[in-house]
Parts: sequence; C-alpha cells; structure tokens
Amino acid sequence: MPMYKAPLDDFRFLYHEFLDLEPCRDLPTMAEATPDVMDAVLEEAARITQDVLQPINEVGDRIGCQLNESDHTVAMPEGFGEAYRTLCEGGWTGLICDPEYGGQGLPGFLGLAVSEMKNAANPSFAAYPGLTLGAYEVIHAYGSNDQKQTFLPKMVSGEWGGTMNLTEPQCGTDLGLIRSRAEPADDGSYRVSGTKIWISAGEHDMVDNIIHLVLARLPGAPEGTRGISLFIVPKFLVNADGSLGERNGVKCTGLEKKMGIKASATCEMQYDNAVGYLIGEENRGLAAMFTMMNAARLVTGIQGLGMAEAAYQAAVTFARERLQGRSLDGAKQPDKPADSILVHPDVRRMLMVSRASIEGARALGLYTGVQLELEQHHADEDVRRQAGHWVALMTPIIKAHFTDIGFDVTNLGMQVHGGAGYVTDTGVEQFARDVRITQIYEGTNGVQALDLVGRKLVANKGETIKSFFVPVQTFIAEQQGNEKAAEFIKPLAEATQRLQDVTGWVYQQMAKNPIEAGAASSDYLKLFAHTAMAFMWAKMAVVAQAKLDAGEGRAAFYQAKLDTARFFFQRMLPDTLALDAKVRAGASTLMALNDDAF
Repeated sequence: MPMYKAPLDDFRFLYHEFLDLEPCRDLPTMAEATPDVMDAVLEEAARITQDVLQPINEVGDRIGCQLNESDHTVAMPEGFGEAYRTLCEGGWTGLICDPEYGGQGLPGFLGLAVSEMKNAANPSFAAYPGLTLGAYEVIHAYGSNDQKQTFLPKMVSGEWGGTMNLTEPQCGTDLGLIRSRAEPADDGSYRVSGTKIWISAGEHDMVDNIIHLVLARLPGAPEGTRGISLFIVPKFLVNADGSLGERNGVKCTGLEKKMGIKASATCEMQYDNAVGYLIGEENRGLAAMFTMMNAARLVTGIQGLGMAEAAYQAAVTFARERLQGRSLDGAKQPDKPADSILVHPDVRRMLMVSRASIEGARALGLYTGVQLELEQHHADEDVRRQAGHWVALMTPIIKAHFTDIGFDVTNLGMQVHGGAGYVTDTGVEQFARDVRITQIYEGTNGVQALDLVGRKLVANKGETIKSFFVPVQTFIAEQQGNEKAAEFIKPLAEATQRLQDVTGWVYQQMAKNPIEAGAASSDYLKLFAHTAMAFMWAKMAVVAQAKLDAGEGRAAFYQAKLDTARFFFQRMLPDTLALDAKVRAGASTLMALNDDAF
C-alpha cells in the first residue's frame, strides 16, 4: 500500500518564506499563529494523517459504508469511529472556528494545509469534518444568535456533524427546479418535506446528531432561484437545555454505489414534515448556501491537490525501486541487473509534470487562502474588497484546475507503475477512482468555467479581473532589474499579455453571441490557470534564488525549486499558445453538427 508523508518542507517554505503575511499581522485570527505554533500544527497534523487516517484508507475503500434499512442508520468501516474521536479530542474539528463557540480561532489558510493532508491520507474520511465545517460557516454567517448558541458549539467540538442538501432527483446544477417544500408552523418553525440525493455524510454513526442545511420553497415563493429558502433541519431535535430530543422526520433511504470515496456516505435523504428552522431571510437561501458552496469549491480543489500529492509520492517510490532496462546513455546502476526506471526520460516527464503541477497549485491555493483571510477579517474595507475580488476570481479556477491536476497526476501515477498500477494490490488505482468525483461535485468543472467567463470576467465593472492582472504586472515591474529572474519573468510577462489579449477577445465575442462564452470557457479557464501558476512559480523562483545567494541552508531544496520552475516554464507554460488558438477558434465548429447527427 502507498505510504503518504506530509510535504512539511514545502509547507514551511510557503508559510515562512513565500507568503507575505504582513498584511495579516493584526488580524484576530493571527493572534496565536506564531511561526512556532504554525509549525507545531503542521507537524501534529502530519502525524495524525500519516499514522491515524492513512492506515484506514484501504479498508474504507474495500468495505465502504453499510446502510441498515430497518432503522435507516449507516455504519462506518472499521477504525473510522476511533479515528474521528482522535480528531475531536485533539481539537482539529475546531482548528479555524470562532473561539466564542469553542474553536481555536487559527487562520483559515493554515486549515488549508491540514485539509490537504487529510485528503491525501484519506479523502473519504476528510469529507465528514469538511462538510461540518462548511455548515458551521453558514450558520456562523447567517444564523440568529439562538441558532448559533444551539448548534455551533457541538459542531465545533465534532460531537455533531453537518451537511448541505441541494440536489434533488430532477435537478442538480439548475437549483431553480427544486421542489422540496417548507410549511410554516404555529411555533415559528417549519415543516420540511422532499427528497434530496447525493448528500455526502447525510447519515453515519460517528456523531450524536447531524445538522442538515436544506434548500426548500415556502408557500407562494417566486419561481426559480429567487424563491429558495434555507433551513436548519437536525436529525434529532434539540431541547431547551441543549440535550437531544426525539428523532426528526428525516432519514436516509439509500446509499449510492460509487466508483470511489466509498467510505464517504452518499445518501438519499427523505424529509417528511421534518422540523426545520429558517436561516437568514425568506427566499434568500441560495445566497446563504453559496457561502458553503464557495468554501466547498476551494476545499474540493485542495482535495484534488492532496490526492495528487499522495499519488506522486507513490509513483516516485516505485520509480526508485523498479528495475527495468538501461539508461539510453549507458548503465547508471551497473552493479544491478537493470537501472531503476527513474533514469528514463518519459518517466521523468510524468514525475516532473506531477511535481510542477502540485507545487504550483499548492502555492496558488495558500496564496488565495491568505486573500480569503484578509477578505473575512481585515479592518480596512478597501483591503477586504480587493482581496474578495481575488478570491471570487480564483474560486472557479482553483476548483476546476486543481481537480483536473488531481485526476491527471493520479493517472500519471498509475502509468509510472505500469501493470502494477492497474491492480488493487499496490493501492494506486484507488487514487484515480477517488479523485474522479472532484471534477464533478460542487459544480462540474464545465460549470466553473462558465462561472469564470460569464460572471467573473465582467463582475464589478472589471475590478474582479483586474485583481489578478494588477499584482502580476506589479511583480513583473519589480523584477525587471533582476537578471537571475529574467528566465522566469520574460515568459510570465508574455503569458500575462496573452491572457489579457484573449480576455479582451472573449469579451468582444460574448457581446456578439453568448454561445461564444460557452465555447471558449473551458480552454479560457485552463489558459488563466496556467498563467496564475506561472505567477506563483516565478515568485517562488525569485525567493529560492535569493535564499541560495544568501547561503541560507537547504540548498538542495531551493535548487529543486528552481529546477522545477524551469521545467514548468519550458515544458508546461507553452500550452498557453495552444489554448489561445483553441479559444479563438470560436463556437462555429462546436455547434455545427446537427443535433440528429449525434
């Protein structure tokens, strides 16, 4: 079985040398987040994910969740309950939550690293605390004081879980088609009825209560998305003293049989006059739920990144150990019957693509996490607004591109293993099965591309799109006299100009025909993602070169950063040329074929 080891050296480099945390210095979430504390969190998270979560990943895949149809309960695989209790006892479920409700109040961008580790070690397990955190964030942002006091402390402690219930049999992305209903009751609560499908963590035996967030329609509500409200529907009702009352009218009526993440319970949920509590305003439920969905999209990107890291590590280990053939320029291990496959250029290609993708994505994810922290907590409104523009712009890019990376890298990891990768004994084929869903749920990657082109491109009179170009151009200008950085800055400048030109072209075409937006969207998102990754790699290369010049130890680490940066710029960034051509090809060839010809 693969043995995951958390990439602590890379996390330390990003947190302590790459990221500019000075603007966050006075944020309340940074009060306890000293470098020593951050390192301690990373090291302990590494220990738990490696020693507690990873060992039960295989049994989770093999056994999965089991539904008891007589009482509609779901039993978790062996070891999951114990691992979950370990997580709760260590305070991990409240790591970045508000101290007022029992959380530790650490910055969200530190939580992203922990999330990556959990998803690398055991993505099925990671879904449960991840969904609870998302539900916590919605209640924290939109709930009444009574709702916060009732539900948040035990969600923060991990005693209670959380879910989001959007999808129904007749609708997925188009939430305007929702049919679930909520009828007002005399006591100010509501009675929620309807069927929800594909509800992750909808039922399981690791917590005492599950707090469902459910989208439903009130009587007389407007049609479409303007008439959707959001309700808190607990599995067990909560008494005035905080103890659990009777079972509510909600139950799991089925478990999906899936390709991967088999220990993540994907449930069909039936609501039958279940007691619910309106959260936020009537008919404004979708706006509140998007708090959870946008956070989930960022975390889904990190999920893809984590599984890519695990697959890459397994591929490197196999490439070092597998002896096959001789190097094209002569034997490298003459004392052995063959060289390791690490000497072969095509194996190197696969490993380098994986490494450059993962490390660039990790930098972009944490950089965006810092912007999210500024948006949520900075005292200056202008700082919050500018940071919010970056986060809004990068959310669809991170969700789509990082999960594409996840699938591409796990697929490459299988290829490095050859036939051994196709059998279950090595455990690497599980990565490809597990990660595949990330390109689909929380809004398919095609939907993310449409969001980028159809919304973010034109949002806030162009201020959202400028939130990327301004810092990139500022960085390029700052580095003009840095001769050692020229090999990175010149291609970054060219790629940035290319992205600007394509952005203008797409904007003009959209004005003539909206179909052009859909035709361009996926390739445009990839073009944008490659350019954003180039920005990260150029910044990392500048830092690494400065550290080497200063002789600040870890020379091998910094040299590897520079070598990987060169690979990205010379072998991966040129893909933007092809993406430019594909975007400009327009919609005509996509739409030409008659519907009946398919």
